[in-house]
Amino acid sequence: MNIARRPRVGHIAFLNCLPIYWGLARSGALLDVDLHRAPPDELSRLLVDGELDIGPISLVEYLRHADRLLLVPDIAVAADGPVLSVNLVSKAPLDRLGPAPKVALASTSRTGVLLARMLLEQRYGLAPEFATTEPELDAALSGADAAVLIGDEALRVHHDPRGHHVLDLAAAWKDWTGLPMVFAVWAVRRDYAEAHPGLVKDVHLAFTDSVRRSREGIGEVVASAARWEPFEPAALADYFERLQFTLDDRHLAGLREFARRASGYTDVAPAPEHGPEFFSAGRESA
Repeated sequence: MNIARRPRVGHIAFLNCLPIYWGLARSGALLDVDLHRAPPDELSRLLVDGELDIGPISLVEYLRHADRLLLVPDIAVAADGPVLSVNLVSKAPLDRLGPAPKVALASTSRTGVLLARMLLEQRYGLAPEFATTEPELDAALSGADAAVLIGDEALRVHHDPRGHHVLDLAAAWKDWTGLPMVFAVWAVRRDYAEAHPGLVKDVHLAFTDSVRRSREGIGEVVASAARWEPFEPAALADYFERLQFTLDDRHLAGLREFARRASGYTDVAPAPEHGPEFFSAGRESA
């Protein structure tokens, strides 16, 4: 890569993305990118606004801005069943919350929030009252019947629910549709891909190599995470095993199904009829 023109690349500051980024340091690829660490909603905004060139973006934000973005192949954050870190935490079981429960959106992921809304309204037939709160359980539940949590806080509640009821939203999606749930994808701005296809190809290869290194050295990844995270190594190993970082045909089917069911909400747009457009080196899309 050309160091003088390092791509500005986003980095989700959550434990669930550690296997995607862990191998970058081992391969030396970190020297070739200008890495920006931030929460998911901030990274999505930066990519759409042109302040990042390549990076993770929530599925909802990708669908809203697919005309300006190309998907980077093979990389996503997804789950084909329970994911443990995208949860609806409630004071009582759903069937005892009443027809219009108060739900705190204590989440920085627009995809997790919309997934919760679709499940509560379309699958469970509820008419929730939503309010945005800080992403912390006690604050979220202080004036609500349930809260949507994602990331490290949600994983902590999964392991220590403190008497609350926890609905894994990825598991609920799988039960509802039979498909994997894609929470975030990696994308590149179309104008940047057209101007710098070689750099985008290098970043793509660096990330796929990083995921491969992490899978092969998962024991080291777990040991590294266990040094600063309040989880036992066995719990981290189970968590990383459940997470999927690929974007194969089943994941794309899940992506399209999410887009179809979400199309009635705000300005979320369905995925293109013939599938999302991918970056391909040497041409704009494939």
